[in-house]
Amino acid sequence: METKDTIQTAALEAIGNKTKAAVGVTMGGGKTLIGLKHMNAHYNDFAKFLVTAPKRSVFNEWKSQAVEHGLAHLVPHMEFTTYRSLPNQSSDYDVVYLDECHSLLPSHRDWLLDFGGKIIGLSGTLPADARSERGKLVAEFCPPVYTYDTDEAISDNILNDYQILIHKVHLNIEKTIKVENAGRVWYTSEVANYEYWTNRIDMGATPKELQISRIMRMKHMMNFNSKGHVAMKLLKSTKNKTILFANSQQQADDFGIPSYHSSNTMSEQNLLDFKEGKIMQMSAVLQLNEGVNIPKLKEGIIMHAYGNERKSAQRIGRLLRLNPKEKATIHILCYADTVDVNWVRKALENFDQSKIKWL
Repeated sequence: METKDTIQTAALEAIGNKTKAAVGVTMGGGKTLIGLKHMNAHYNDFAKFLVTAPKRSVFNEWKSQAVEHGLAHLVPHMEFTTYRSLPNQSSDYDVVYLDECHSLLPSHRDWLLDFGGKIIGLSGTLPADARSERGKLVAEFCPPVYTYDTDEAISDNILNDYQILIHKVHLNIEKTIKVENAGRVWYTSEVANYEYWTNRIDMGATPKELQISRIMRMKHMMNFNSKGHVAMKLLKSTKNKTILFANSQQQADDFGIPSYHSSNTMSEQNLLDFKEGKIMQMSAVLQLNEGVNIPKLKEGIIMHAYGNERKSAQRIGRLLRLNPKEKATIHILCYADTVDVNWVRKALENFDQSKIKWL
């Protein structure tokens, strides 16, 4: 607790009285409480605060933490909106808190330019590339002033240690993929499909053709079955509480274990049962990336990393809330001798490389 207080104090001191600022604090460091403490420092009877988050479920966390930490007087002064609705929101607030500020998009620019109050960004994973679209938006509207990353939290015993095992999976040479085009039907292999789209990329004459071919190659790779076979073996071999991150709702359902996604009417019950240990395995897609913590979650399987360090960090973060003396195991599946190797390396470039093993 003393370490968390130190982190929060340092973050608030770095923000100071700045009009625009962001802090990047990994899970367990008290990101929401930093926002609440900043809010309390700017509180008066007429103050109005706006909290913006990717999804509405995050708002309950702000309210419950305010009550838990003796800041319940702030709740009537808080209003909430999602990033999707932010452009239509009134700008009549003293401070806007951008929870998971890496979610900013160009569509938010006009609202932020018109806003006359303070803009405070909060994130567990600030954009790693300041030249990216989101990196530029964060730098412009809430420039980072303080960071506290995952490995620092592990060293301080706030989070548990981890190991990342990357399983190199070979593309299948058997013709198992059905193709239908212009009334014709034939079968091809994962190897041939990958080579076809890679050749299309190499022959791309315009930026648009290159982009379309890259997207199509990635979509096909996400639907290949070879990773699914490896993931199923991993699920059968472990006795630990394990979560599997799939790329699509259909893929999440294909493993025959309880799933969590927007089309599953049993999602919330499955999540509750998983938290309480009534079920030991669950599959999920993007909805579980942010804001959800699973007690005693010890193992995870990530089907696709695909060069996104933020999503990888969030998924790995689900497994870092064990007892600090324990170690979590993260399995990442990677197609050998393909562009997937580059994607995985990119996704993990900010992690401690000594904890990563290629199998």
